[in-house]
Amino acid sequence: MPHAKHRAASAEQQTAVDKALVLLRSLAETDDEIGVTELARRTSLSKSTAFRLLGILQRNDMVARVGSNYRLGTDLFDIGARVYGPTPVLLRERLLPFLADLYELTHETVHLAILHDTDIMYINKIHGHRPARSPSKVGSLLPAYCTGVGKALLAFDHDAAERAIAGGLPARTEYTITDAGALRAELRVVRENGIAYDAQEATLGLACVAVPVMGGKGLPVAALSVAGADHRFDPARYAPALRRVAYEASRAVAVATAARQASGPALSLEERRPRAPEPRQ
Repeated sequence: MPHAKHRAASAEQQTAVDKALVLLRSLAETDDEIGVTELARRTSLSKSTAFRLLGILQRNDMVARVGSNYRLGTDLFDIGARVYGPTPVLLRERLLPFLADLYELTHETVHLAILHDTDIMYINKIHGHRPARSPSKVGSLLPAYCTGVGKALLAFDHDAAERAIAGGLPARTEYTITDAGALRAELRVVRENGIAYDAQEATLGLACVAVPVMGGKGLPVAALSVAGADHRFDPARYAPALRRVAYEASRAVAVATAARQASGPALSLEERRPRAPEPRQ
């Protein structure tokens, strides 16, 4: 059933734009690709209307077709991310090669994320050959305190960490850290070691290891992670690859920032001159 606010206009009153937006919202509410028949049922559109509008959206890269199913397109993320300013799109473009490198080294699901207040926003993702059930979607937000990428970023942002703690630490699974003292202690370890772990804290059955991509004054601009099913996934195995890729990504951010500072306005994703950390063995 479509959401109440999507039913404000009767079927006769709905324009093509209204119907296209209903389709996009319905796609946004599902974690998987979905077929046109099911989309038509959920949106109360005829199958022929849904198929025609999906074709238009696909030609404009607002949705992507996967076999006979559909999902949101990455261009829609680029447009939506502008709500948060240019940083997500710039970082997504700048760091895509390093996310691809990480995937080639691991063949597991890899993520690129940034901190948005006390949440993390996934700005890119490459699915591995052995995908695991995960709540992460490009453009989606999750609480930072219970994710690997989130802890990798909160460890270097004291104010954001304290805001997250002040807002409460509700359990998403039985493994979620819900005690403020325990979270602060874990973030200290992350800050010292430069690596964070998520042991089924956000989603049962999912394990993750993450590292920050550093910008200026020892502050991260993003985080990279590798994730897999907990029953077979050894996070420590991927730590060396993550450290190497994050080091190279940090260097790329530094070079881009220095070039922009030399030629004009500072790079909007990081106004300070970055200092990339040395890779750890």
